[in-house]
Amino acid sequence: MNKIGLIIEREYLTRVKKKTFIILTILTPILLTALIAVPLLLSFVKSSEIRNITVLDASGIYFERLESNEQYHFIPAKESFDTYKQKVKDDQDTYACLVISGNLNTDSSAQVSLYSRKQIEMEMKRFVSSQLEKLVRDDKINSYNIPGLNKIIEDSDTGISLNTIKWNENGEEKESSSELAMIIGLICTMVIYIFIFAYGAMVMNGVIEEKSNRIVEIIISSVKPFDLMMGKIIGIALVGLTQVFLWVVLIGGILGITSIAMKNTVSQEKMQQISMEMIDQQGIHPTNTNAMQASELEGLANYGIDSPPNIIEMISNLNLGEIGFWFILYFLGGYLLYASLFAAVGSAIDNQEDSAQFTMPLTIVVLFALYAGMYSASNPNGPLAMWCSMIPFTSPIVMMVRLPFGVPFWQLLVSFGLLVITFMLTTKIASKIYRTGILMYGKKPSYKELWKWLTYKN
Repeated sequence: MNKIGLIIEREYLTRVKKKTFIILTILTPILLTALIAVPLLLSFVKSSEIRNITVLDASGIYFERLESNEQYHFIPAKESFDTYKQKVKDDQDTYACLVISGNLNTDSSAQVSLYSRKQIEMEMKRFVSSQLEKLVRDDKINSYNIPGLNKIIEDSDTGISLNTIKWNENGEEKESSSELAMIIGLICTMVIYIFIFAYGAMVMNGVIEEKSNRIVEIIISSVKPFDLMMGKIIGIALVGLTQVFLWVVLIGGILGITSIAMKNTVSQEKMQQISMEMIDQQGIHPTNTNAMQASELEGLANYGIDSPPNIIEMISNLNLGEIGFWFILYFLGGYLLYASLFAAVGSAIDNQEDSAQFTMPLTIVVLFALYAGMYSASNPNGPLAMWCSMIPFTSPIVMMVRLPFGVPFWQLLVSFGLLVITFMLTTKIASKIYRTGILMYGKKPSYKELWKWLTYKN
């Protein structure tokens, strides 16, 4: 055991002290946070450029009712279509040209086209189409000549905000979020998937490097092959746990600082924007909001404006302790299972170019587990999720999707028990391949020859 401890210490310290490990450990949380925060911040930045949309309305019933905003201005056409085609080409006062060929309600051949020299962006397309859809809908409703029909349809066109509440063992109500649980499950799934590949490949490459440099011949003279393999696997596992721990601490600190900095800026602006949209839908003029009736305020509260969802409370109501505990166990179990197989592959070959032949089956299984986990996110208790969370080669990845939604304790015990048993079997198989292949050079073994190695007697 002392020799295994020395190997573990060597594998751990040589990797943790590397500059690349330190730099990647620090930069990765910053890059991940920026990947999420930068698009969010940029979404609040609107272009200051005003884009004129010239409208050629053959029906004469739509242009006057089109409403411009700060970015897109509707202007009437005063010249022919060919003239505006040249203006769009020369990028003058007209950015795009909207052509309405007739009455969109009564004329079946009427069409709407938006012309531009540049590719029309989705925001402009949505802005124009949403306005025309509303106008056509209003005209259609008014054509029935039923008094108050438009008001009846508007009143019946309501949105429902469904709150999800969990009962604990004492019957207390706890606010929850299915979307948040799914996101946490998918993040845990992706982390385990990445680390199985990254650190499994690290074990394989380490074995190949020692074998190609003939260092392993010196090491084997004083250490048993099994001790060498397990020391390398456990040492690199500790490196992975160290990196995950540091990432959690760094990401938590970055998110905490960012949320405090954005609390009085972005969040308030966004809530104010949503509030104004809800007020406009309720038909209340912004300057008269103090005169709202109690029923109107209650209606706005139903949209979550006065009491927005408490994300921190939702996160705390999740079974984070249980998720974290089983995440570590499945992280270690999945890594140890695949790392032993990657070590066996590394001992059987002399260079990385030959590794694809033997790692392909492992890659296919891990990819299948990833896709099974992603498809199971919307139905974590379905047959696909349940069975894949029991199969040892897929359970470390798929079980992470199920944990935030709650998994029966007996299923966790059975799943992890099978994972441990399978790890012991694969370690025994890998050690036989490792013991024979670690000192073989200049020959690329076949699957038939690997089977012979497994059947060798001690």
